[in-house]
Amino acid sequence: MAKANQPPMSRALARRETISGYLFMLPSLLFFFIFVVYPMVMCVFTSLTDATMADAGGNFIGMTNYVNLFQDGIFRKALVNTVIIVVVSVPTVCAFSLWVGARIYKMKDWACSAYRVIFYLPVVTGSVAVTVVWKWIYHYYNGVLNYVGTGLGLWEKNINWIGDPKFALGCIILILFTTSVGQPIVLYVSALGNVDTTLIEAAEVDGATDMQVFWKVKWPQIMPTTLYILVITTINSFQCFALIQLLTSGGPNHATDTVMYYIYYSAFTLYKYGYANAMGVVLAICIALLSAVQFKLAKSE
Repeated sequence: MAKANQPPMSRALARRETISGYLFMLPSLLFFFIFVVYPMVMCVFTSLTDATMADAGGNFIGMTNYVNLFQDGIFRKALVNTVIIVVVSVPTVCAFSLWVGARIYKMKDWACSAYRVIFYLPVVTGSVAVTVVWKWIYHYYNGVLNYVGTGLGLWEKNINWIGDPKFALGCIILILFTTSVGQPIVLYVSALGNVDTTLIEAAEVDGATDMQVFWKVKWPQIMPTTLYILVITTINSFQCFALIQLLTSGGPNHATDTVMYYIYYSAFTLYKYGYANAMGVVLAICIALLSAVQFKLAKSE
C-alpha cells in the first residue's frame, strides 16, 4: 500500500537503481551461467548418451550408463573407497582441528601465528611437491618411515606402504588428513576468538567447568563455522584425485581407486565421456545428499 502511494519520481528512481544493480551483477551472472550452469546441464545430458572420443555428440541411450555403472565392479570398489575416505577423514579432520584450535587460540599472538603457519603450510604447498615428499617417506627401500620403523624395532622388515592393498588406502587418507587440517584450524581459531567473553565469564562465575563452558557456551557459537568445515571437508574428501593420480594411479589392484579418479580414467584414457559424466552426476548427488544431512543435523543442535 505504501509502495502504491510513492511519488512517480521515487518509483522511477527505485527502478533505475534495480536495473543498475542487475547490470553490475551481469558479468558475474554470465560467468556463472556459462561456466557453471551450462556445463552442469551438458554433463547431465551427456550422461544419457554414449559419447566417446570418436563421437562427442553420441547417441541417446537413456539410463543405460547408470545401469552399467552399478554393474561395474571397479566403480563399486571406487565408490566404497571414496566412502571410506569421507567417513574417516571428515570426523578426524574436524575433531583434530577443533582440538588444536582450542589449544592455540589463547596463546600469545606470535605463538598462535606460528602454529597456524605450520599447520597451514601443506595447504598452500603444491600437490606435486607434497606427493613427492610423501612418496619418499613411503618408499619401500629408502623411505623414512621404514627406516625409523625398522630402526626402532616397530616392525622387522620394510613394508611396501603404497604397493600393498592393506596399507595403500590408509596412506592416502593420512596424506589427505595432513593437507586438510590447515584451513579448519585457522577458521576455528578465529571462531573461538570471537566467542562472547561475557557469556564465558558468567558461566564461570556460576561454577561451570571448562568442559561445560565449551559445550554450553562456545560450541553453539562456533556451530556455523563447524557446519562450513564439515561441508567443505566432505566435498574435498569426495573429490580426492590429485594424490591418487600422482602417487598410486588407483593401484595396487584398484585398492586406492576413487570415484573422481575413475571419472578421469574413463573420460581421458578410455574416452567414454557419457559413462564418465554419469559417474559425475552420481558423485554430485552423493555430495548434495550428505551436505543436506549435515545441514539438517547442525540445525537440530
